[in-house]
Amino acid sequence: MVRMEYAVSLQYDVQSRSDFVFNICAAHTPSQRVLNENFSVHGAVSASSYTEMITANRFNRVACEGGLLTVRYRATVEINHVVENIHSINEREIRSLPSDVLPYILPSRFCPSDKMRHVALAMFGNLAPNYERVATICRWVNQHVRFKSGASIATTCAMETFNMRAGVCRDFSHLMITMCRALNIPARYVTGVDFGADPALGPTDFHAYVEVFIGQRWYLFDATGLTPVMGLIRIGTGHDAADASFATMFGSMQCLRPEVAINLLSASDAQLHPDDNMQQAVSTASDCLYFQGAPVLRRLQAVPTPPYVNATLPVPQPWFVRPGLKRFQAVSV
Repeated sequence: MVRMEYAVSLQYDVQSRSDFVFNICAAHTPSQRVLNENFSVHGAVSASSYTEMITANRFNRVACEGGLLTVRYRATVEINHVVENIHSINEREIRSLPSDVLPYILPSRFCPSDKMRHVALAMFGNLAPNYERVATICRWVNQHVRFKSGASIATTCAMETFNMRAGVCRDFSHLMITMCRALNIPARYVTGVDFGADPALGPTDFHAYVEVFIGQRWYLFDATGLTPVMGLIRIGTGHDAADASFATMFGSMQCLRPEVAINLLSASDAQLHPDDNMQQAVSTASDCLYFQGAPVLRRLQAVPTPPYVNATLPVPQPWFVRPGLKRFQAVSV
């Protein structure tokens, strides 16, 4: 069990009537328990919250007429990891996969696995279909793609990263996911915050990583190799960055640099060092990410009427469910 706390502060200089969808709240899952949290917004005219029922992504919608918008979130989470021997985990045939897993074999906007199938087969098709093949894909991406800020833009896909051989964490993740899906291995994109990265790399920021379904569970991989997988807190999960961006914006605004902080409160039997990644298989999810059983609908709690200048939103509880937005036709970061 690992217990951590993290805090996020986002600021925007809004020039005109604008709308935002934030995905910065810690996910409620069977393996990740949110012990306490607080979400606040300053400078908005309206706001509401909802949870996407399939992925457990928790979204906050905020509307602003202009001026300085500030969004803050703080949470303490407890994560229970499943750790297994890598030599006992084998890939599964498509016909035996759980239905919840099947969508993560298909190509998506940033992960055109159908266009890279011949490349993946040539590079990894002859390897035994087990955990080690996925680990080999992860190591290849880590060794052949250079971590470089500014090398990619918000619309960069995995094929472009493969050709440029440079990018940031989302690009590493997209490329690894694409290679896995091209081999019919279910893989998905996860955003969060991470503890344990080298401070010399710069200030703490949001981090993108990968989950691959092998055997009976989703296992964690960080293709950048920068952070220990046991130091990852789950925020958003999806096919790619289009599903799990921490902020999606509609309108005219200037984004100030996000401020993210994370602290380790306690850990037992946890190897919080990147060198230990893939020495053991680490998981925080089985086939279904959300809580088992029928979801129970709850009403949105009322938020203050304009002027919505300084208020704290009620944060939805695990069973707060409402059909969510799947893909936003806007620039996502």
